[in-house]
Amino acid sequence: MSMFREGEHRLRCVLPFEAAPAELQLLRKAVKRNLELWGAQSVADEAGLVATELATNVIKHVGEGAAATLVLEPRDDRLRVEVHDKSHAVPALRAMCGEADCGRGLHLLASMCEEWGTLLTATGKAVWCEISLEPARHCMRVRRAAMVLDEYRRVAGASSAAVLTFAVLEESVTDVIADLLHWLVAQGGDPDEMLDRALMHFEAEADAA
Repeated sequence: MSMFREGEHRLRCVLPFEAAPAELQLLRKAVKRNLELWGAQSVADEAGLVATELATNVIKHVGEGAAATLVLEPRDDRLRVEVHDKSHAVPALRAMCGEADCGRGLHLLASMCEEWGTLLTATGKAVWCEISLEPARHCMRVRRAAMVLDEYRRVAGASSAAVLTFAVLEESVTDVIADLLHWLVAQGGDPDEMLDRALMHFEAEADAA
């Protein structure tokens, strides 16, 4: 079962699980479900893979059936993924070899994540990874824009039976921007300055993505 805590604009999801092979698929599905609720499904596959790799390490190095907990927490532009267990043994990267138990999971995590590490706790340890949320932010903006266009076309009385070609949608985008500029001028704003600011924001986010 997941527990959501909202406060000071922070979300946190806690998922207790049993470290067993049969639980891995369920764990990945739970991660995907929670990230979809947060509007971050574009990183759900990556986060699910990270979570199952961390859980697999618990199975291998702590023991099958061990109690563990997965924690998901968005932090600014990153998603933090933690797996807590009751062992104080700290994992370390080792040279790659042909054996399955030769640290491949940690090498995979290191290549996928912005950062990773281990935190010792009173009852054991937490291995954590941080994944970039920029792809999710981009997708959220696209979805919001699509919702705005749908609502704008409805308010403007556009025919729902019309074929929505790219040219038609482009015209709707132009109309939305023009109407927003009319509103801005009515409030005493500068349309040229606003367009420059919007373009700067778009280019900065596009470069980051």
